[in-house]
Amino acid sequence: MSEDNPPVRTFACVWDALEDSPAEAAAMRARSDLLSAIRDAVAGWGVTRATAARRLGVMPPRLDALLRGSLGTFSIDELAGLATRACRSGTPEREGARPCPRRTWRTG
Repeated sequence: MSEDNPPVRTFACVWDALEDSPAEAAAMRARSDLLSAIRDAVAGWGVTRATAARRLGVMPPRLDALLRGSLGTFSIDELAGLATRACRSGTPEREGARPCPRRTWRTG
């Protein structure tokens, strides 16, 4: 390998490459997984954004940020609360709602 080309590093996950420590990478993976689960649940409802925002208990601009994938604007605690509401709101008793999607959660 020449001195001009540094060794290539590979990572199991994009967060491992972007974050400074394994703990920070794990936290970002968890936040990303939560955000994806919420977005999937909202998409499965088939309702307007205003209705989805009401179901989640957030203002429409917050829902828009969530649907755009703005991870930096949501704490892991906030995402966990929204995921809980999304899954509870997705029960079949509600008008046309589908259950929360199944996800595989990674640890560590």
